[in-house]
Amino acid sequence: MSPDPEFEGSLTGQLLIAMPSLADRNFAQTVIFLCAHSLKDGAMGLVVNRRLAEPGFDDLLAQLEIAPAPPRRRIVLCSGGPMESSRGFVLHSSDWSGDGSLTVDDGIVLTASLDVLREIADGQGPRQALLALGHAAWAPGQLESEIRRNAWLSVPASDAIVFGSDHERKWRRALAILGVDPLRLVGEAGNA
Repeated sequence: MSPDPEFEGSLTGQLLIAMPSLADRNFAQTVIFLCAHSLKDGAMGLVVNRRLAEPGFDDLLAQLEIAPAPPRRRIVLCSGGPMESSRGFVLHSSDWSGDGSLTVDDGIVLTASLDVLREIADGQGPRQALLALGHAAWAPGQLESEIRRNAWLSVPASDAIVFGSDHERKWRRALAILGVDPLRLVGEAGNA
């Protein structure tokens, strides 16, 4: 595949904001933190604005046999995306790292090992964290094509949106970074 001049840089560490035209129920009004993106390998990200009520954090730790019960600290669970929905990913601040941790950018790390959950349950671990069950993934060129078709906008990530607790407002807050009112968005891009 030849390089795409429109997407020379990686979108890793950026937020993807679903446009109103994106009707797929898995992604409608989602905000996705991109953990990895390249033209050669595609992209992987976590939906950060779909809080899960079930299972509860305590229940999940009990299933994984992680002590203490109850935990000394809890974090939010999100539906990270439609792929591998039984697999957990902890997106967290860079003040903690362990085996299997992937540094996404200067401030955010992704960890898929149980070590981070043990630390959090014990009241330690990273200062900020969320646990996503599942993830979103795109084949090489797929995300770029969706962006061209006006399905996604990208913006710099902020801790307030990634780790904030007001999940219902994250989509609007992400659009506000661009100064965009969602009521004024149109579903299709045009050419002048």
